[in-house]
Amino acid sequence: MNRTSRYLKFGAVSIGVSLVVAAACTSHDKAAVRVPDPMPNMPAMHSVQPVQTANAEAAGGAPLPGMPPVLDPDDLYAADRPGDLSDAVKGDPYRIYVPNNGSDTVSVIDPTTYKVIDTVPVPHSPEHVVPSWDLRTLWVNSDQGNAVTPIDPATGRFADPVPVNDPYNLYFTPDGRYAVVMAEAAHQIVFRDPHTMQTIKTIDVTCDGVNHADFSADGRYMIASCEFSGDLLKIDVANQKIIAQQRLPGLNPMPQDVKVSPDGKTWYIADMQSSGVWILDGDAFGKPTYLATGDGAHGLYISRDSSSMYVTNRGEGSISVLDFATGKLTAKWKIPGGGSPDMGGLSPDGKVLWLSGRYNSEVYAIDTGDGHLIARIPVGTQPHGLCVWPQPGRYSLGHTGILR
Repeated sequence: MNRTSRYLKFGAVSIGVSLVVAAACTSHDKAAVRVPDPMPNMPAMHSVQPVQTANAEAAGGAPLPGMPPVLDPDDLYAADRPGDLSDAVKGDPYRIYVPNNGSDTVSVIDPTTYKVIDTVPVPHSPEHVVPSWDLRTLWVNSDQGNAVTPIDPATGRFADPVPVNDPYNLYFTPDGRYAVVMAEAAHQIVFRDPHTMQTIKTIDVTCDGVNHADFSADGRYMIASCEFSGDLLKIDVANQKIIAQQRLPGLNPMPQDVKVSPDGKTWYIADMQSSGVWILDGDAFGKPTYLATGDGAHGLYISRDSSSMYVTNRGEGSISVLDFATGKLTAKWKIPGGGSPDMGGLSPDGKVLWLSGRYNSEVYAIDTGDGHLIARIPVGTQPHGLCVWPQPGRYSLGHTGILR
């Protein structure tokens, strides 16, 4: 299944017009982004083949060397409390960066006015805006444009694109040593230098549509979803190899976002085709159980107090709320008049959930207190993995903002 059929299968794409709004400053002027020196003595690139096993041992043992220590062993997200911004980001202006996949632009929203203040052209097919491990760069992933575009979040300025093959999604290992590019069309997971994006090691995958992932509590392994073949991969982070692979149950599973629970014991995988989430013991990597949430389950976001998870149901225009303590759904918020909530993130104080409306050329601001729609903001065509910035946390694991 190609990317065009990805859009056509799950709803008509609304043809929108990018809003080009004059800003007080020309944030799209090319400028140098603050990029640290690359790490020395990196190994040469080579490829490995995945191990086809239904179950495998966890990479396990002591935490990944170089990973910041977990603040609370019972809560991986303890550093993400409301307003708990690191010194590195306290001076960054509060903005929402929206990659418009069909318009080849990034819309910049001022969340205090709910207005688009800038629209910036980027290479073809921007998918996600991803915070770097050190929180000092936001990377725009343009998979079909074969480039990542750095943004300096302190100034909002976009620098020149960096050539990278097929960057559908982007993650960073918990020790900050590698960027991990999910090269969906190329059927590869590519470990790169996190600053220069130079290739270090390439893993070829046998599944189709590898794109979303998360990391274990000890940082030793990551679990990635393969959207088009319905597979999950378990990857040894330290040794950069696939140690297990399984296909999700069902006729045509279509796994999307992946998220580990605050206690690090349970993994959740949104399944757009099965209209719910799969619940998995990541260490054992055995057969998952299923929880229905809504049509087109897609994105997963942890509340700032680590008590709940928000599940975006793109096909029906709703957000389900899962309570971690009980494992049950406590609410379903429907967008008035319908919509297509996709990817996004929480405001620094956790009071607003920001989501792209994939098929409606708009962005939603949703109150996390009662789920009411605060605002819907017109943007470009097919808005996708928007990034809220800044966010609480010490370092980023990538995607639209997995901070710990």
